[in-house]
Amino acid sequence: MAQGSHERRGPTGDTGGAALPGASMFAGIGLSVSGTLSILLGAAGIAQDSLFSPSGHYAYQFNLTSWGWIHLVIGVWLSVAGIGVLAARSWGRWAGLTGAAISLITQFMFIPYYPLWSITVMTVDLLVLWALARFQVRPA
Repeated sequence: MAQGSHERRGPTGDTGGAALPGASMFAGIGLSVSGTLSILLGAAGIAQDSLFSPSGHYAYQFNLTSWGWIHLVIGVWLSVAGIGVLAARSWGRWAGLTGAAISLITQFMFIPYYPLWSITVMTVDLLVLWALARFQVRPA
C-alpha cells in the first residue's frame, strides 16, 4: 500500500483516517437525533408534563414516569451509539442497530400518548436501521 493512502476497513476495525461513508454518517447523525429526542421525551415524562395523555384503554399503558425513564435510558443508549458510529467504532454499529430496533418498538408502544412525535421518531429509527444494516465489508 502506498504511503499516504488510506485503507477502508470493515466493521471490526477503524477507518485508518479515511472519511466515514455517507450511510454511516447519516446513521450516526440519525442515532444522535433520535437519542436527543428520546431524552427530551423522557425528561417530559419524568416531570409528569401535561403534554401526554393516552386516549382510552391501551394494552401497553404504563404510568408516565415509567415511560419517561424508559425513553431516557433508550435516548442515552442511542446517543452513545451515534457517537460510536460517527467515531467508526465496531461496537457503535451493533449498539446502533440494537438501540434503534428497541427504540422503534417502544415508540410504537407510545403512539397513543403522542402519535406525531412517535411516528416521527419511528421514521428516523427505520432509516437508521436501513443505513446500518446495508453496511458491506470490503476486503482490504
